[in-house]
Amino acid sequence: MTDSVDVQTDTVDETIIIVVEEIDGRTLVQMFEGAAGWFERNVPHINNLNVFPVPDGDTGTNMMLTLQSALKELRALSEEQLHVSIVADKMARGALMGARGNSGVILSQILRGFARGLEEKRQATLSDLVAAFHHASDSGYKAVANPVEGTILTVIREAAEAAKSYANGATDRNILSFWTRIVNAAKEAELRTPEMLPVLKEAGVTDSGGHGLWVFLEGARRHLSGEKSDYTLSIDDDEVSEMMATVGHPTKGGSLDDEWGYDIQYLITARPGQPLDLEAIREHITDMGECPLVVGDETLIKVHVHCPNPGPAIEYGATQGSLSDVVVEDMDMQAQEFLVDADEESDAGATKITATSTAEATGIGIVAVAPSDALSDVFHGLGVAEMVSGGQTMNPSTQDILEAVEACGTETVIILPNNKNIILSANQVHELTDVDVRVLPTRTVPQGIAAAMSFNFSADIESNLAAMEEAVQHVQTGEVTTGVRNTTVGGVEVEEGDIIGMLNGKLVVSTKSVLETTRTLLSQIDLDEYEIVTFFHGDNLPEEDAQAIIDQLADEYDELELELMEGGQPHYHFIFSVE
Repeated sequence: MTDSVDVQTDTVDETIIIVVEEIDGRTLVQMFEGAAGWFERNVPHINNLNVFPVPDGDTGTNMMLTLQSALKELRALSEEQLHVSIVADKMARGALMGARGNSGVILSQILRGFARGLEEKRQATLSDLVAAFHHASDSGYKAVANPVEGTILTVIREAAEAAKSYANGATDRNILSFWTRIVNAAKEAELRTPEMLPVLKEAGVTDSGGHGLWVFLEGARRHLSGEKSDYTLSIDDDEVSEMMATVGHPTKGGSLDDEWGYDIQYLITARPGQPLDLEAIREHITDMGECPLVVGDETLIKVHVHCPNPGPAIEYGATQGSLSDVVVEDMDMQAQEFLVDADEESDAGATKITATSTAEATGIGIVAVAPSDALSDVFHGLGVAEMVSGGQTMNPSTQDILEAVEACGTETVIILPNNKNIILSANQVHELTDVDVRVLPTRTVPQGIAAAMSFNFSADIESNLAAMEEAVQHVQTGEVTTGVRNTTVGGVEVEEGDIIGMLNGKLVVSTKSVLETTRTLLSQIDLDEYEIVTFFHGDNLPEEDAQAIIDQLADEYDELELELMEGGQPHYHFIFSVE
């Protein structure tokens, strides 16, 4: 094989100038190692760009753990496997398996797209890399249901546009010059993110995920240019555990809306000689209703959508291919039936759920994520088969969730992420297993508990999902924690050490005491519609102190039933549900 890197001996300030006209697999591995090493050095700075003052899975930490998983795959390659296509594919698969948090999942999808652009390439030219960046941007945007500009997505898109622009006007094919143009475009895009997202402008920072992507690209450029970066990548498993104990940054996500009348599902099988157009079908179905899920390939596609009228959705599917496994459920009727059943059999049902998991009784497993043993016990008591340790500051990887799914030993599994920063990781599991995986995108522990409580042992998977989604919509979540930085979010000023309160994920109050913050959170809810408030006290709030707070609140809210339970969660003094 001809060496694809031509190193010239001319130097400027003792820096070797490297001219690269094409890269082979070994060079791509070295670029990735250089990028990951440079990223590791910059993790603290990336984490410090966090907008919100709450403890959560840090953007920099999550992206670094994702890169670490990719590196493990690369280091297992043999000499014979050092083709660009194989290296890129292994890099993408490793990132997907280790993806943590929204930022890690989006990064893994960017790498997946990059690999798609290099398929069947032994070496990569400038034109090949242009295609790779195009696919990287496309995959990044497709990773989220509602792409938001002013984030890592903007940065990868403008980097891809710069790649195409350079190739169209370049007088040489020097990949170093090409990559430098991309890095500069990524930085320019990052610096403009506050203009696109008011929350960034208010906090006086750029987007942390976008900055992380720029750091990654810059690390690769530094390797190509021969610049000394003095990096060493030495994260072992113990260090990974330490990184998962850091604090950080939540990202925005969507929510479910279950006011549509019918749940429609079916399979489309391609007719001979007529491959299915996944993206066109996904776009059409998305426009037809809520909660769209369209996955598969050119031979077989699974469609799920909530619509007020099932007819058009089914008719459209029939025009695309052969339909099978068509299921149409009236969700309003299911919800009413479920409420009647739950009311008549609540005591017996509770005993049954405690004794038997859903997997044993119905063949439908439930996997839930929880941040403590005490909360895991609550979920087990509700019939959850497998638990994954994680939550705030410790976002589990896709691999962690996959192992729990397969441990259920059932053909169908429902995943309850219970944290908005874990939903994307959970959504990747279906690509890695033959199990029929359904992700109910619960964003808080109380939502997950409400969903698990709504599982009907006599109902099928679709009926249960409808009932669980309905239950999630009727629970309010309050979280009380300590602010970890000075900032202003949504008009709420926070000083480091303040006791802050989140209502359904939104920062609404900052005071100097747990009692005052909790009281203010409750005042933000129309309590006339609710009856029970269940408080889970964290490991940083002794039970006697928690009980004293609840006793005082009980005097003020005598129309409500207030319950106190051990939560054991780190960082959060209280997590509470209002039902």
